Amino acid sequence: MWASSGLSNLGDGMFKVVLPMVAIGFTRAPVLIAGLTFAVTLPWLLFALPAGALADRLDRRRAMVGADLVRAGLLSVLVLGTVFGIETIWMLYLVAVCIGVAETLYDTSAQSILPQVVAREQLPRANGRLYAAELTANEFVGPPLAGFVVAAGAAVAFATPAVLWTAAVAALLLMRGSFRVERTRRTTMRADIAEGLRFLWRHRLLRTLAVMVGVSNFTNSAVMAILVLYAVGPDSAMGLSTQAFGVLLTAFAAGSLAASFIAERIQRTLGRARALSLTIVTRALPFAVLAVTANPYLIAALFVLSGATNIVWNVITVSLRQQITPDRLLGRVNSGYRLLAWGSMPLGAATGGLLAQLLGLRAVFTVMAVLTLALLAGMTIVTNDRMDAAERAADTHQP
Repeated sequence: MWASSGLSNLGDGMFKVVLPMVAIGFTRAPVLIAGLTFAVTLPWLLFALPAGALADRLDRRRAMVGADLVRAGLLSVLVLGTVFGIETIWMLYLVAVCIGVAETLYDTSAQSILPQVVAREQLPRANGRLYAAELTANEFVGPPLAGFVVAAGAAVAFATPAVLWTAAVAALLLMRGSFRVERTRRTTMRADIAEGLRFLWRHRLLRTLAVMVGVSNFTNSAVMAILVLYAVGPDSAMGLSTQAFGVLLTAFAAGSLAASFIAERIQRTLGRARALSLTIVTRALPFAVLAVTANPYLIAALFVLSGATNIVWNVITVSLRQQITPDRLLGRVNSGYRLLAWGSMPLGAATGGLLAQLLGLRAVFTVMAVLTLALLAGMTIVTNDRMDAAERAADTHQP
């Protein structure tokens, strides 16, 4: 599972950077470039809930295999389109949406399968190790590698993630056993989705965290959707090459990777609530600095800091959700959570593009920094006492 996660996330990291880099060969309009991020994340609004229900009905490993095979096949279509000269930006949009649909099933199943692989008390450590592989591949290796393969041509740029997703499937096939959750009665998809949403909505702690992550992802998506215009090209504020831009994006991953090995220790030292509050502040800092300077070294340093605290947030909140949610509901609760958390990403991308078009790129950075800091209000609900009480209640109901 660890090897497959690394390979699959390397494909993800490359694809999401390759996509806008290839697209600026067709247009430099902010709305159209940001629209690609909107397209690849839109399925989290439309298909997250069905994906969660499927993750609780299907063998989760097989669902992950099928999703990666579909993604590899879709990129093969883009490779052929490039070779035969029929590739257009609208083809990029279509493939981005379809790959996003497959991603909803893969990611929901991948996060839901972990309690079937390790004991619940080992979840924080297991999540830390998985995030180390994910971030190394998705953000540390993937972006700079994407910059180099784009320089080799669009066909090579799209073929490389396809090969990586296929290799991830091969690793998953080495996992033994069944990863299907036992069901005691037959139900409809609609009833399954409703049951998961009711659990999430009635759980104040999970509901608050989901909204907070949704706002955070909204702001991050708004910034990242137009950052390529601020950073890449001789006429941009930063004036970076595609390769240098890819390296800049690895700064966030470098901080995340370093912190993934000590996230448990940070959690114990600061306490969960204080660590989460620190994450919010350091998440806003790079946006605020981007609004006043284009210095790539300062921005990279803040990306490192933000990445380090962000991984602590992920380890704490994902482990908490896995620990306090019954396994039979985990796929649906994860998908409902991600509907709020990830469904905000296409809205953020669209907002970032429109604000940049109307007010300029720096206005986007300013607005998103302020909105991120406003998340500190949610920490009046996400307290250490409430998290401890939720875990005790879940332990009482464990079979």
